[in-house]
Amino acid sequence: MKFSGKHLFFLLFVSVVIFVLATYQLPYYIYKPGHADALNEMVVVNDGYTSKGDMHLVTVSSNQATPIHYMLAKILPHQDLVPLKDARPEGISDEEYMRAQLQMMESSQEASIVVAYEAAGEKISIEYNGIFVVDVIDGMPAEGKLQMGDHITSVDGHKVSEADDLIDYVGQKKAGDIVELEINRDEEQMKVEIGLEAFDEDKEKVGVGIQLVTDRNVEVDKKIDFESGNIGGPSAGLMFSLEIYDQLTEKDLTNGLEIAGTGKVDYNGNVGRIGGIDKKVIAADREGCAIFFAPNEQGNKDSNYMTAKKTAEEIGTDMKIVPVDTFEEAVQFLEELK
Repeated sequence: MKFSGKHLFFLLFVSVVIFVLATYQLPYYIYKPGHADALNEMVVVNDGYTSKGDMHLVTVSSNQATPIHYMLAKILPHQDLVPLKDARPEGISDEEYMRAQLQMMESSQEASIVVAYEAAGEKISIEYNGIFVVDVIDGMPAEGKLQMGDHITSVDGHKVSEADDLIDYVGQKKAGDIVELEINRDEEQMKVEIGLEAFDEDKEKVGVGIQLVTDRNVEVDKKIDFESGNIGGPSAGLMFSLEIYDQLTEKDLTNGLEIAGTGKVDYNGNVGRIGGIDKKVIAADREGCAIFFAPNEQGNKDSNYMTAKKTAEEIGTDMKIVPVDTFEEAVQFLEELK
């Protein structure tokens, strides 16, 4: 068969169309089920115990949409399209956003170490070094004055060692007051004056409009290594805590099962809400996990647990969805398994 000029032009045209559909980036992000990765490959306690089963960190996959991905996300279940302006704070580069996500992951890892080591009766010491800004709320006074990654060391000349120091100080002020923050940005010290404003969702509460994590240095007797790569955010805290505790204690907490879950964990072992839990349930089910821990949020009707339970019913999984409000509840559930 001979190819004419028209045939060649048509093939070239089709190739260009396919290339554009597959590579042109639209102003949308797609969020879909990610992976359920075994934590014993990411978290290693020196001279720790091993278990027959595995604890799993569960992720949500995200990428900027191409036309093909956009069309698939419109028809496939449990894939969300989010405008780019809502997926990334305005004026923040991908590098800055990832840096903030990794900072939250580091803070989550430290909280999980504290919770697990204290529960296991191991020695631990904590040094507090200030506060990192991990998000700036649109429309609040900090917008344009503070950035993700800013390291706050004092307010009105008073040293702040942890997030609660700043929150408690600002909580004594009223809307319209001005505070002076001393910050470190890209190794440069500076002072920034910012007014306080009431939050839309709580008019009794004032602030500058930032989300914070405490910069801590945690020291333990039994050395622990994390290899979480470029996974960011705080949502793996609960599962990190369970994995570390399992390696610190002789009893096999997994009971030979594949166990997944999600939820922030604070330094007191409280489990908090996260995003994308429907996608994480699917990822855990695909990995063959038998148990999935979900934040219960004190029984809130719109809790992560309720969404996880609904998703499990939709996909017809036999995986047991377990509601938890604390790390201790998750441990107790596993210890009582037969």
